[in-house]
Amino acid sequence: MSAVAATGDEQGRGPRHVAIIMDGNGRWAKRRHLPRVLGHQRGVEAVRRTVRAAVDLGLSAITLYAFSTENWRRPEDEVSALMGLLKHFILADIEEFARNNIRLKVIGDYKAFAPDIVALIEGALQRTAGNTGLTMAVALNYGSQDEIVRAARAAAAKGEITTATIAAELDTADMPPLDLIIRTSGEVRLSNFLMWQAAYAEMLFLDVLWPDFGRDHLEAAIAEYTRRERRFGGC
Repeated sequence: MSAVAATGDEQGRGPRHVAIIMDGNGRWAKRRHLPRVLGHQRGVEAVRRTVRAAVDLGLSAITLYAFSTENWRRPEDEVSALMGLLKHFILADIEEFARNNIRLKVIGDYKAFAPDIVALIEGALQRTAGNTGLTMAVALNYGSQDEIVRAARAAAAKGEITTATIAAELDTADMPPLDLIIRTSGEVRLSNFLMWQAAYAEMLFLDVLWPDFGRDHLEAAIAEYTRRERRFGGC
């Protein structure tokens, strides 16, 4: 087994770290002739279902792509609605996270958000910092290219630039290696998400729109993962 393979999950076992590109909220709403914001609201409900399922299924970590650096290009009213949903989600769910031993983590530059949102995020991070169960990482104002640049600069400032020193500076450095990426909505691309971490991750692209995603889909994705033979560049 190669050194790269040794960092991942053992062959034949389920994933420890699953990442999800939560795509399809707008299309879900459009198909029902509803405002896009209702699609995003249903998407938040899907987040709740998925996190609860991740706890039940014994995952160590889940990373959710919530707001990319490119999402600022969306219409102002949609961005404002997304910020409102983020605030509501933190306020409504942080106590459940605390009760269920979930550690909240944020990757990306969340400090670019409005001060009240930053304060809520930092309060939630502090509230769950000591939790030892599932790590729920939320990608906010996140772009993988930006993350890699930041990590390379930090590594260079400390000395030699190698794959190991860059990896140590990534936003996910304190999380298990990424095992599986799921993307909903039928799109087949990474969209600037965890590109470094995905080097040897398995990928699964589903036709289901994110608001319809739930425990059954996550269980099926994990089952598909366990059936695959992970080679890590070997024969």
